[in-house]
Amino acid sequence: MAGGWGCPHEVNDRCTKVNDLPCDPGMKGCTLAGRFRFANEDKNARFHEKRARPTAAGDNKTKDGP
Repeated sequence: MAGGWGCPHEVNDRCTKVNDLPCDPGMKGCTLAGRFRFANEDKNARFHEKRARPTAAGDNKTKDGP
């Protein structure tokens, strides 16, 4: 894969993290999956799942004060 950044798992256009499959940023098992939003909406399911989760800090708004 060509681009302006380099993935440490990509060697000769293959992903060493995902069974030496051809590098496809955002594929299942990819380090980037769920962390970033991609132009291809098929790769954004994990991203949307993570955004829909309540945050740990934001969940305690109903907690009783001192």
